[in-house]
Amino acid sequence: MSDFVTAFAPASIGNVGVGFDMLGLALEGAGDRVLARRIAGDRITVAEVRGLDGEIHPYLSTNADENTASIAAQALWDAHGDGGGVEIKVHKGVPLQSGMGSSAASAVAGVVAVNALLKTPLQVEALMPYALEGEKFASGGMHTDNVAPSLLGGLILAPEVLLPRLIRLPTPEGVSAVLLHPDLQVNTAQARRILPKSVSMQLWLQQQGLLAGFIHACASSDFDLLAKTLRDVIVEPHRKGNVACFDEVTAAAKSAGAFGCTLSGSGPSMFALCKDGDAKNIASAMEQACRAQGISCQSWVSSMHAPGARVES
Repeated sequence: MSDFVTAFAPASIGNVGVGFDMLGLALEGAGDRVLARRIAGDRITVAEVRGLDGEIHPYLSTNADENTASIAAQALWDAHGDGGGVEIKVHKGVPLQSGMGSSAASAVAGVVAVNALLKTPLQVEALMPYALEGEKFASGGMHTDNVAPSLLGGLILAPEVLLPRLIRLPTPEGVSAVLLHPDLQVNTAQARRILPKSVSMQLWLQQQGLLAGFIHACASSDFDLLAKTLRDVIVEPHRKGNVACFDEVTAAAKSAGAFGCTLSGSGPSMFALCKDGDAKNIASAMEQACRAQGISCQSWVSSMHAPGARVES
């Protein structure tokens, strides 16, 4: 049996406020690892799943048909494998149901690790459809906003209507992302069910305008426009009630100088964009506001051009 290949895939900020289901940002400092090696057999098998504490995870499945990493890896192996089987180990570094792209990170790390075992590995962009198979199992749809940035890094626009095209967007100079994860969980599928099935033309136009303005603000490093456009007028009003400390944390971030602050994915994590020099103070302010509500938390500070998934060894 061959030695293990280890792949890392970063956490991510889904939606980035203005781009529901189509815009995502890679996050430095947190991510999942998948170890893979060739074995006898003809399928992907899961040897173990370990949690953030390094111990065997109490309830994530080692059934290869029920794990996002193995489902994604199997899709790639079925399409491009050259015989034999693959054993993987999943080491979680992203909290579950955190709004940080936990299932996407596992799926991406799975395909990147197994891709490295192929005689002719695919280009990284070509791994997207296989990673999406794992994410589809977890979230019930082909949602790209976490998978794409975790795979490619940086700020990625990937609306389903344009797939397989992935668009790497320019990021503003001197801007950091601050992500706060309160010790809460929000189930993504449940969070989708509370969203309205239709919205008014007025709201739709407003959100489209904010998205277009945000993209231009990032490309031009226009901080005033960034602060004006980092808003979600459609999804956030329905989801923020799931996060007990939302109002306090977002208010603290803005008071400390953030351009804006809103949910990361479906929450409970929240993220702010800010000037690099303000990031540590804003992270501290967000943590203090969260803990003042009796909720423990953790924060990360990341550049907006964080790298994507890669083979580590």
